[in-house]
Amino acid sequence: MITLASATTTLRVTTSSTSAVDVTANGTLFTATGAFPIDPSAAITTATTTTVVTAPGAAEQKIIKNLTIENKGGAVNVVTVERYDGATAYQMVGETLQPGQNLTYTEGTGWVVSGVILPTYPDVQIFNGVGGTWIKPTSFNPKMVMVEVIGAGGGGGAGASLATAVVAKGGGGGGGGAHALSTFSAADLASTEVVTIGVGGAFGVRGAAGAAGGAGGQGGATTFGTWLTGFGGGGGAGGAISAAVTGGGGGGGAGSAGTNGSTVGGAGGLPTAATNGAGGQGVTGTAAVSTTGNAEFGGGAGAGIAATPVAGSKGGSSVRGGGGGGAGGSHSATPAIIAGGEGGRSGAYTAGGGGAVGTDGAAPTNGTSGGNGTSGRGGYGGGGGGTTVTASTAGGNGGNGGIGGGGGGGGGVGMNPGLGGNGGAGGAGYCIVYTW
Repeated sequence: MITLASATTTLRVTTSSTSAVDVTANGTLFTATGAFPIDPSAAITTATTTTVVTAPGAAEQKIIKNLTIENKGGAVNVVTVERYDGATAYQMVGETLQPGQNLTYTEGTGWVVSGVILPTYPDVQIFNGVGGTWIKPTSFNPKMVMVEVIGAGGGGGAGASLATAVVAKGGGGGGGGAHALSTFSAADLASTEVVTIGVGGAFGVRGAAGAAGGAGGQGGATTFGTWLTGFGGGGGAGGAISAAVTGGGGGGGAGSAGTNGSTVGGAGGLPTAATNGAGGQGVTGTAAVSTTGNAEFGGGAGAGIAATPVAGSKGGSSVRGGGGGGAGGSHSATPAIIAGGEGGRSGAYTAGGGGAVGTDGAAPTNGTSGGNGTSGRGGYGGGGGGTTVTASTAGGNGGNGGIGGGGGGGGGVGMNPGLGGNGGAGGAGYCIVYTW
């Protein structure tokens, strides 16, 4: 059946030529006082768009069970049936009708052209970093709906600014967003479902000259109606102007978001894994160079930095969720450069492989952004920003996480009055809906 449930939604037919077309329909109008048959029709003789079934009234619904479009003229006419919500037209079917041919819709059968049933193709609707509304297909009779969601990545922390012979820390990487998948009977879902895409965690903002860096923010959840949720990753801690630990953000889990890092790694989302995770476990952010911040369906761990920094702190990866962000570069008490690390990736169970770490030295560079996710994987984590021990020089910014839950990279240390680098923003969430 074709359902019109909004006071602004109509059923329209578009014709491409002046070949005469007759349109007839029948169905039912449901109101507060009862159900009433309706049989709208139209005779079309121009190339135009015609409203065949008007919108129902407030708190009413129209159900169309049969629709016939017949080309009575002597020329070819391309006809399109579309649902129009007052702002956007959604095509249901389009066919080229030869003279004498007809296009019919019958509840339970679907669309037929002069006795030949049209094939029913799967419908795929993608929400790539931006939310919207999923619309149940009406060009065929859908039976099953499979939904995949990924929460947003956490933002990376900013790097510190310090010129004295004291340890100064880069920012921690943000945790990756969790992946969730479920399959539903199409009959259980409404004709439309709201898709909310998680907003990437805010990047940590650099502090003043000689000050610690700001912390990154937690990534938001991605939801499909009230049916399915993918939780976001935690933000990375800002870099300290001391030997305090810089905690990476925790990866999102099946049951909750990862928490923000502090002087320890942020806890992974429930059910939490302290090191490598399985299933939907969110992995706790690291607090030192580690190869065990990887996840299966949860988000990868954001990279942290030990009290005595060691080079190469990479973001954790996830087999299907978002990768964690890499740590920003630090400097030791000498001071000497301690390089940051690259972001984690999706589609792997080994740390790193995401956005590249920035270069260090007299002119530090920013970490690169992580790659965006697809239907086959989540977003990659951003790389950490480069660091310096050159006087009055700023640190590099962390790279942004990729869409699909990639964590942002941490910013690198700057030499006062040079400022530390900003962290990278977390990647937004992702949703894809398959209907057949």
